[in-house]
Amino acid sequence: MSIKSGIISQYHASLAMLQQVVADCPPELWDSPDHKNRCWNVAAHALFYAHFYLHPSAQEFKPWTGIHLDGRILDHDIEGEDRQIASQADILDFIEFLEGQVNPMVEALDLDAESGFDWLPFNKLELQLYNIRHIMLHTGELAERLWQSAGIEARWVGKGK
Repeated sequence: MSIKSGIISQYHASLAMLQQVVADCPPELWDSPDHKNRCWNVAAHALFYAHFYLHPSAQEFKPWTGIHLDGRILDHDIEGEDRQIASQADILDFIEFLEGQVNPMVEALDLDAESGFDWLPFNKLELQLYNIRHIMLHTGELAERLWQSAGIEARWVGKGK
């Protein structure tokens, strides 16, 4: 197996686990005020950055044209009548979109090149590991909420398609 094949597999496994916790999240937990960062916001944040860091650089980033949320932000005030939330269907659509982007975007990377993001001083290979860890950080956060709030256990996905 090549390094790129392994990276692709782990992106797909990570996204499959995120998809699972999003799909399994009860509606009452999805936008619950019990957490400063609502489930939808955590998922949108994880996906925004997964997509962002798959690009060659910040300048070449082409945002997903689906839901228009600022997924970059966590810990912000989302109260009020004008706040926009992402539905579970929105987030599942974003995951499906990203699933289709992983293979060609990883295949196009020069893993020895600099990250392309001046605040991340490492190469593209390490950026991919960083990005997958970030997806899993937030997937674990959501999985723990599901377990604590609804007794729903996330199933481990060891390898992607």
